[in-house]
Amino acid sequence: QVQLVESGGGLVQAGDSLRLSCAASGRTFSTYAAGWFRQAPGKEREFVAGITWNDGNTYYADSVKGRFTISRDNAKNTMYLQMNSLKPEDTAVYYCAARSGGSYWNRVSYDYWGQGTQLTVSS
Repeated sequence: QVQLVESGGGLVQAGDSLRLSCAASGRTFSTYAAGWFRQAPGKEREFVAGITWNDGNTYYADSVKGRFTISRDNAKNTMYLQMNSLKPEDTAVYYCAARSGGSYWNRVSYDYWGQGTQLTVSS
């Protein structure tokens, strides 16, 4: 089992920056690929960013490419999402997740999920 806890959400203005954190405990988080998803009201949960467990390769949704950066510190069992140039359309609950296989973009591939943290971006 891997337990994931997100933090760092809040209310910001368009153009601001914010960093989300995902703290992991339980089984060795460093051996899992991980990612961030988000879900806006009335919409499906969507992929935001992913990172591999070993070589640090990263992947991004087109909507956040160039603005968001995913990273992880395996020594601290923590993953981050640095979000810059935030837009109102980034408003959502953000979830971190971990997977042992499958595809980085597919939420079904993820075995463990956090409870989510709310980000609201005002215009």
